[in-house]
Order: sequence, then C-alpha cells, then structure tokens
Amino acid sequence: MPEHRRRPVSFEAIEGMLASRQSKWTLVVVLHLRRDTMRFSELQRDINGISQKALTQSLRALERDGFVTRTSYATIPPRVDYALTELGHEALKAFEAFEAFASRHWQSVVEARAMFDARDTEPVEPQLRLSTGR
Repeated sequence: MPEHRRRPVSFEAIEGMLASRQSKWTLVVVLHLRRDTMRFSELQRDINGISQKALTQSLRALERDGFVTRTSYATIPPRVDYALTELGHEALKAFEAFEAFASRHWQSVVEARAMFDARDTEPVEPQLRLSTGR
C-alpha cells in the first residue's frame, strides 16, 4: 500500500509566516490573549520576563499580520485593549498544540540537551605528533 504523504505548503508561505513569528514572545502573547481582551499593562504583568519593548514589538507584529486587534480609548490615562481576531483564534489552535507538545516533552528535551552537552565537553585524547626528524 503506498504511503500517504502530505505535500508541504509553499516555502514562501512558511518563510513568510515564520519571519513575523521569530520573537519568542509572539506565541506567549497569543496564549495570554486566548481567554479575553487584555490591556497592555495586564499583558506585561502576566507575562513574566517580557520587556515593554518586546511586548510592544510582538503586539505590533501580531496586529500587522491580522492576529490581534488594538482598540484605543481616549481616556485619561489612555486605555488600549488587545484581543485576538478570527485569524488569531485560528492560529491559537496551532499554538495550543505546541504548548501541549512542550508540556509533554520538555523533560525529554532537557535530558537530550544534557547528554549532548556532556558529549561535547568530554576530554579529547591528545594526538601523538610524529617526528619529522628535524
């Protein structure tokens, strides 16, 4: 029986999608917006370790690509809300699948890294130099 193989999407589409998702924070921001609309300050407080600059860049990239909407309110202080679009909710499915994969396999990755690093730090046997008679 012939093996069923899925044809890959064009490399242009894959490269284009990944180029805008190169920040490690993109996936985290989308996962935080999965339940509700959030303000910038709420996102920054909830996402441990993200800088204001990184959050701003991630939100702008997500908005540019149509994954997130940004709604500003003319209040004092100004209020800005972020929410996933329909496209963002569709992307969320893939991001949640990766989240589940990471949760299930993180320990295996840690162990593989430790084995690899240990292999690279093992002492190398000194090579004998042959005398050329000089």
